[in-house]
Amino acid sequence: MEGSLSVIGYGLAAIGGGIGVGLIFAAYMQSVARQPESQRVLQPLLFMGFAVVEALAILGLVLAFIK
Repeated sequence: MEGSLSVIGYGLAAIGGGIGVGLIFAAYMQSVARQPESQRVLQPLLFMGFAVVEALAILGLVLAFIK
């Protein structure tokens, strides 16, 4: 990696991923606390959302190394 712009870009991608994962898990915990019987329905959606957010953060890392 050369230049500071790619490093800054990956840093922003990592921050965004961290915030996204935090929001996803917070919403899941809040909804299961309100309706515990919905856990079986919401858990696959939780992991799908987690995977998408992490894939976007990894894509930011890859793009930082390409430049």
